[in-house]
Amino acid sequence: MWTPLAMTILAGLSTGVGGLIPLLVPPSDRLMAGSMGFAGGVMLTVSLADLLPGALAVYRQSLPPLPAALALVSLLCMGMGLAALMGRLLPDAPARTGQPDSRAAALRGAMAAGLALVLHNLPEGLLTLFAGVADPKLGARMALAIALHNLPEGVAVAAPLYCATGKRCRSALAALASGLAEPVGALLAFGVLYGRLSPGFLNGMLVLVAGVMCWVSTAELIPGGLGVHRGAAVGGMAGGVCLMLAGIACLG
Repeated sequence: MWTPLAMTILAGLSTGVGGLIPLLVPPSDRLMAGSMGFAGGVMLTVSLADLLPGALAVYRQSLPPLPAALALVSLLCMGMGLAALMGRLLPDAPARTGQPDSRAAALRGAMAAGLALVLHNLPEGLLTLFAGVADPKLGARMALAIALHNLPEGVAVAAPLYCATGKRCRSALAALASGLAEPVGALLAFGVLYGRLSPGFLNGMLVLVAGVMCWVSTAELIPGGLGVHRGAAVGGMAGGVCLMLAGIACLG
């Protein structure tokens, strides 16, 4: 039990390590826009190229093609609807001469990204812990893969927050907190739910989270970055997409 838990903790801590990367340069509008675009690209790619194809493959094992597709799309839409409702709880970006305030937009985007990644890390950590308990070698491989793909997720949380507030410590701690949701949630759920959770339930949770991340990317992060500096946001988004695709291809 302790070895799988340690692997899950290390995978979560890598998010905090990733959160240190953007703190090495001074904040600027270009960095703000690029980091928001990068965060949007990372989260969109994780959803569309990793979570959803894997979930569809699981559904296809027990359902015909059409019901499997309907289950996937229904849960995805539910996740996006849930994210839209949660978005109403976030502070609105104030307007300045008809344009969104860049720092307020970055802060809102950072809050949305952090919340989405916490939701993403909870079932991910649970899966890693369960895999490690069932098969230590499989758990180690899964923990390594998750640790590597958590690095850009840490950047996605810390960079917009750093640009919005200018506070290095707070930004790094936010990235670390989103990563620690992985082992903390996994440990709590393991103690309460071990032996009671079906693979189908966990699979559905991941699809819901994919919907949340798709909404956060397309409704908050990418538009917010484009409103600050179009070129930097597009470049950041392209970099996030390419980096995550490379990671998924190498580690998948």
